[in-house]
Amino acid sequence: MDGRDRSETIANLQALDERLLWLSSWMIHNANHLRPKRDGLKVGGHQASCASMTAIMAALYFHALRPQDKVSVKPHAGPVLHAIHYLLGNQTLERMQKFRGLGGVQSYPSRTKDNIPVDFSTGSVGLGVAVTAFSSLVQDYLIAHGQVREEDAGRMIALMGDAELDEGNIYECLIEGYKHDLRNCWWIVDYNRQSLDATTADRMFRRFDDIFETCGWRVVTLKYGKMQQAAFAQPGGKALEEWIDSCPNAEFAALTYQGGAAWRERLMADIGQKPNVKKLLDSYDDEALARLMTNLGGHCIESLTEAFDRCDDDVPTLFIAYTVKGHGLPLAGHKDNHSGMMNPAQMKQFRASLGIKEGEEWEPWGGLGDNAAAELKAFVADSPIARVKPEPAAPAVTVPAIPAPDGAEQSTQAAFGRILLDLAKSGEELADRIVTTAPDVTQTTNLGAFVNQRGLFRRQELADVFHKARIPSAQKWAQHAAGQHIELGIAENNFFIMLASLGLAAPHFGTRLLPVGTVYDPFIARGLDALNYGCYSDSRFLLVGTPSGITLAAEGGAHQSINTPLIGMGQPNLTYFEPAYADELAAMMAYAFDHMQQPDGSSVYLRLTTRAIPQVARADDGWRDDALKGGYWLRRPAKGAEAAIVFTGVIAPEALAAWEQLAEDIPGIGLLNVTSPDLLHRGWSAHRAARWTDEPVTPCHAETLLSALAPGAGLVTVLDGSPAALSWLGGVKGMRVSPLGTDRFGQTGDQLDLYHTYRLDSDAIVEAAAELFLGN
Repeated sequence: MDGRDRSETIANLQALDERLLWLSSWMIHNANHLRPKRDGLKVGGHQASCASMTAIMAALYFHALRPQDKVSVKPHAGPVLHAIHYLLGNQTLERMQKFRGLGGVQSYPSRTKDNIPVDFSTGSVGLGVAVTAFSSLVQDYLIAHGQVREEDAGRMIALMGDAELDEGNIYECLIEGYKHDLRNCWWIVDYNRQSLDATTADRMFRRFDDIFETCGWRVVTLKYGKMQQAAFAQPGGKALEEWIDSCPNAEFAALTYQGGAAWRERLMADIGQKPNVKKLLDSYDDEALARLMTNLGGHCIESLTEAFDRCDDDVPTLFIAYTVKGHGLPLAGHKDNHSGMMNPAQMKQFRASLGIKEGEEWEPWGGLGDNAAAELKAFVADSPIARVKPEPAAPAVTVPAIPAPDGAEQSTQAAFGRILLDLAKSGEELADRIVTTAPDVTQTTNLGAFVNQRGLFRRQELADVFHKARIPSAQKWAQHAAGQHIELGIAENNFFIMLASLGLAAPHFGTRLLPVGTVYDPFIARGLDALNYGCYSDSRFLLVGTPSGITLAAEGGAHQSINTPLIGMGQPNLTYFEPAYADELAAMMAYAFDHMQQPDGSSVYLRLTTRAIPQVARADDGWRDDALKGGYWLRRPAKGAEAAIVFTGVIAPEALAAWEQLAEDIPGIGLLNVTSPDLLHRGWSAHRAARWTDEPVTPCHAETLLSALAPGAGLVTVLDGSPAALSWLGGVKGMRVSPLGTDRFGQTGDQLDLYHTYRLDSDAIVEAAAELFLGN
């Protein structure tokens, strides 16, 4: 663009910076000071955190952003994002007025709860940053597989607060990005040097540059605005620049809050004796001097647009944009401004300074003359972001029948590997859309055969040196662009964020992937925040936790999972199954691949084991539908039976042996296989809640199953996990329960010893029944 066009663009962006500052501040003010508070509690919001981002977001959204780019917005700058979409006509006044209220704008950007286009949910600090890197890797995967055109590649952009740089998952992500030759990724740091509790340590200056440059990133530092740069060029300006460079962060913030007179007094005391400094300072009145000293790069539209324009390539780039927290507001620089906000008097003064009339606070172009408003409105309408299309609906992938692998004795983990291998060889479209990943446990979770068949993904082909040298190895892992396994290091946060990114391929890129990720079951807890993030974003993936429980006997307590069934039951947007037999697993995998694609579907978690157990003979497939609802009678009770053993997963042989022993003493005793404590509990909860809604009250599956027993019957529940996952079943119909399971850290030993020590063997089940039913 020529000089005139550029100056007009800069002027329009500066006006939009002001619009965003006003609308985000007013939205928060309205929620806290004007809207009735029925509970008397502070609504909250972050005016200061929004204010430090408005120039960055104005320059990005209305100048640099292209329709194919995607942005993860700093959580506390969520109101600015909504203000942008309010100007674009995508956000409603009603929702803005309900900020942080039911049905209104969410506290932090949410893909599932907000009505505006939100590329990435944010809220848990650091995760919204790392997800952009993994989404860029997913985009490269889709380009390599011919599902996205190279020329349509977008930039994955994270707007982040500098305090997020304290999050360890960011540096784990950096390492993974370096290994996978990350590109098309921008991280823009709102470097205001103030966190929730304190001011950022001064010694971190330049350390971020070193870290990112080492990992292959370009680092662009925007420290000074054009006004400051012009002052530095004047006589005495070099001394001023050197003073700013050496000023501690905390002192800079305090002087910012105190204003022009304080700036002048301090500068004169420190450098006033140097040549030409006094003359330079005297050329500014106090108000102008305050503007000069806070004219940092992150608030200078001209500096921001130039920097964005210079980086028009695919090199991953970190922009460190120096800002003032609360810039343009009376809160600017104060160390307590993170959760602070303007009082009504300050807001009234702020409104008057912008020429906005009382009663016109929500007008998008309030305070502007007709001509200025028309020009700005046209500028917004003509910006690339205004041409972003709604997220595409990806076509569904047909799920064929998935047969169970043969074998008289099988573990669910081994069966899982064989099912995936059979799919890899099948030629079905489903197999082409599966992409697997694991945090350095590919072999030990039985993904190896699939990888042998389909290869590892790498944009540049890499030969298998061992194979080339004819050294025997079970791993024949060719690395090439057509590979369908993404190898990750042993960082579970990366693993779950990668799954989240893969599971969003359909809405993000208009093409469907069916991600399958395996992890040692106990280490699900290590990445639990990232798992929750993926589920909250409504990402769709199949999580396989294996091996699980104290059944992993010799590995000891550090590798034995206890509470993962409760995680599976308690995590929204995740459906948990725990199969005992290979045919159950095959049915669950077919269900999962279909459920992941449904509008009201979710991700699925399978809890598997390395223990091989005898498979059961089936007369027919009558068990299958009930198994996919959460449970079925492996041995149906006699009518009015007084007792049942209820088990989940790998404990099946012990439960069956105990049932055979007890059948002589308790005629008609049932044996209930709970394949999903999650689905049973969810159905029961919905059934209980239905009576208070307009929904029809119908029996839940747990109630239907237990209705086969006599009222007041007794249940022995058992699983290799927390007993709480099944003990609640007694509440469905008021039955007595004797719960068995693991609620202590395990230890090393063989399986027989551990099952006996932790009361999971058949003797323990019989004893629990005796206590419950025989009263001794």
